[in-house]
Amino acid sequence: MNPQNSSASPAHLAGGKPADEGQFLLGRRLRLVAPLMPAKGGHLVDFGCGNGAQTALFVPLFDRVTGVDVEPAFLEAFRRRIDAEGWGDRVTAAALEGGRMPLPDGCADVVISFTVLEHVPDEAAALAEMRRVLRPGGCLIISVPNRWWIFETHGADLPLLPWNRVPLVSWWPKRLHDRWARARIYRRREIVALVESAGFTITDTRRLTAPMDMIPWPSVQRTARRAIFRGDCTPCPFLATEVLVAAER
Repeated sequence: MNPQNSSASPAHLAGGKPADEGQFLLGRRLRLVAPLMPAKGGHLVDFGCGNGAQTALFVPLFDRVTGVDVEPAFLEAFRRRIDAEGWGDRVTAAALEGGRMPLPDGCADVVISFTVLEHVPDEAAALAEMRRVLRPGGCLIISVPNRWWIFETHGADLPLLPWNRVPLVSWWPKRLHDRWARARIYRRREIVALVESAGFTITDTRRLTAPMDMIPWPSVQRTARRAIFRGDCTPCPFLATEVLVAAER
């Protein structure tokens, strides 16, 4: 998603960049999230779907899928994928307008939103909108960047430092981090409290290990995953890039 700045946002709040099709991270999310969802079928809404690379992996699990984003270029890419796959009768790419999804209240069985909340102008309003479209008892699954990862995953516009992935910026006090970083970042307890304050009941939380997708050499990716980032989840906050939260409306 590519929201605009607000007074409640980091000064350098930037739009998100969707993951590319085929990235390890996308398949891993599907593998982790599918068991947390209701039985196969129903309506899935992806809030901040980007180019639909992640959304597309969930299509076989649902009768109907709606991807929502604010970036026209991302939505157009997703619509081309929908046409190419012949999904037009049950998959829709829709624009978020004025912070509102073009969907009726209580229409969704599941809402997913992966690394989107850190970019939106108003976190509480975004969560309220996700709750609005969920039916009672519906499932919310979101992920956000983990504060204790050694690198600020979205980069930071620091003075005199052209490299924006300077280590440990994510560990700075919130006031300093939000002055320079391009997106919000969360401790696990912070995102849990935020989701609960929106009226959800937490059902699961996990820290996801670094996927190593950003390393351009496949052999190095595989070695890092085997040697350091073994498994999809970790109890160690310093090995996790994302916090995953599942909740019920």
